[in-house]
Amino acid sequence: MSAAPAPVEQTTHARLIVSTHRSALLRVTLHYRADDPLAVRMVFPAEYALEPDPLDDPADPCADLPAEPSPGPADGVEWVFARQLLAAGLDLPSGEGDVHVRPAPGTRTVVELRSPEGVALLQFDRADLRRFLWHSYLAVPEGRELSHLDCDRALAELLA
Repeated sequence: MSAAPAPVEQTTHARLIVSTHRSALLRVTLHYRADDPLAVRMVFPAEYALEPDPLDDPADPCADLPAEPSPGPADGVEWVFARQLLAAGLDLPSGEGDVHVRPAPGTRTVVELRSPEGVALLQFDRADLRRFLWHSYLAVPEGRELSHLDCDRALAELLA
């Protein structure tokens, strides 16, 4: 039995679009693992997490107390979505639900992340995303994902 390919990890920069005139540059780490061949992971700093405002919940008995920042994950906020979605979104608008990927003018790609707390628009250099995908295809070629999928493990994780 051959060893599993090494995980693919790439750190890049993205621009978080705050408004038409404001944005913030942040570091984003992209991950791909052969033992989870259909998914990519995107991790960005916890300080950019969309947090629900406790003052927005009228059922909260502490709603009139001053809000304190809630600590986010120590390593950042992780989004997991289909590798195929990322690849398709480089050329055509793609996605349903929480994650949408689409080309932007010039050499950019926009990743839109939706949650109950709001929407985050991240703008990447398309070449960085293509490079990441290319390395992921070296680990598990496109169309060969199912041969790397451990169905028993995946089912156990779903039922856990």
